[in-house]
Amino acid sequence: MNFKIKIPSTVICFILLPVVMAACCTAAEPALKDVFAKDFLIGGALNGNQIYGNSPGEAAIITKHFNTITPENVLKWAGVHPEPDRYDFDPADKYVELGQKNKMFIVGHTLVWHNQTPKWVFENADGSSMDREALLKRMKDHIFAVAGRYKGRINGWDVVNEAVDGDGQLRKTKWLEIIGEDYIAKAFEYAHEADPDAELYYNDYDMWKKDHWKGVIRLVKDLQAKGLRVDGIGVQGHWGFDYPVLDEIEESIVAFSELGVKVMITELDLTVLPSGWKDRGADITKSYELQEKLNPYADGLPAELSQKQADRYSEFFSLFHKHRDKIGRVTFWGVQDGNSWRNGWPVRGRTDYPLLFDRDCKPKPAFDAVIKVVQKDK
Repeated sequence: MNFKIKIPSTVICFILLPVVMAACCTAAEPALKDVFAKDFLIGGALNGNQIYGNSPGEAAIITKHFNTITPENVLKWAGVHPEPDRYDFDPADKYVELGQKNKMFIVGHTLVWHNQTPKWVFENADGSSMDREALLKRMKDHIFAVAGRYKGRINGWDVVNEAVDGDGQLRKTKWLEIIGEDYIAKAFEYAHEADPDAELYYNDYDMWKKDHWKGVIRLVKDLQAKGLRVDGIGVQGHWGFDYPVLDEIEESIVAFSELGVKVMITELDLTVLPSGWKDRGADITKSYELQEKLNPYADGLPAELSQKQADRYSEFFSLFHKHRDKIGRVTFWGVQDGNSWRNGWPVRGRTDYPLLFDRDCKPKPAFDAVIKVVQKDK
């Protein structure tokens, strides 16, 4: 016996309307990767949920707007190699599969860093400090295991991350203390051996400050003098409304390009919150005064600040577009406001709005401002 249930058309419309509206909204906006197709790659940093496709809204942004991706954490030492005799490649494998499926330029981040590297990396089995040769072997084994696994699939590696301090001198880390200054050269040497065809990068922050970027230039020149290949310098763009000055960014971009390497804006986001460094570690939930001071936009971003952010992003991308002959890639550090690291740094519990897409995965005024940079130029 066959039963036919007639569903009123009004009910069907009610069910399908949100889907149709979402599809229309997605289709209406131009894709960032298409807008900048003749200029540079556009990408985002992906977390575990995004890599596993747990958020359809975020997945739609990633596949529509990006032609390059970087992993937030899954390829850092603590994530991929948490114990001396154990690697966890499953999240990284999924990340690479996602990039290959969508024909993206896949970046590996990062092979050697002082942060998010387990304490055991620098110790013998008995807890004593390793000597130079033992740590070099551990570094080489790690690089060969990780970069070697993705040989021919990951297109470029942040080989060394944040090795130069603000004064332009090498940062005092366990790598430097145990191995010596040539640990950076060794990392590039091992990375090239592990995958000769992958591009190799140095990545750092605050490189709009002259002492810092001059120190990076000395480092890269030294690596080049040793016959080591450095294909690019990543300029982390964790910036705000009043810093850095555009001229400072531009000066560093030009200086880096004169080394004959690609310049990449690697971790772009724009905080709208007041600095929290003086109150780092504070629990804002226990103080109404701190909430007002450090988390002023918990219920939403005022329209005037949203426009201010759009104007600032327009300034950044106007500069990038001006130097598109030098810049190979611009990567946002995140996909949408809700999962940005800015919400919890340097004070936990804050609500920030640093990216082009809001918590509902909808484009913000900053998105429109970025698109108009190219339209205006044309």
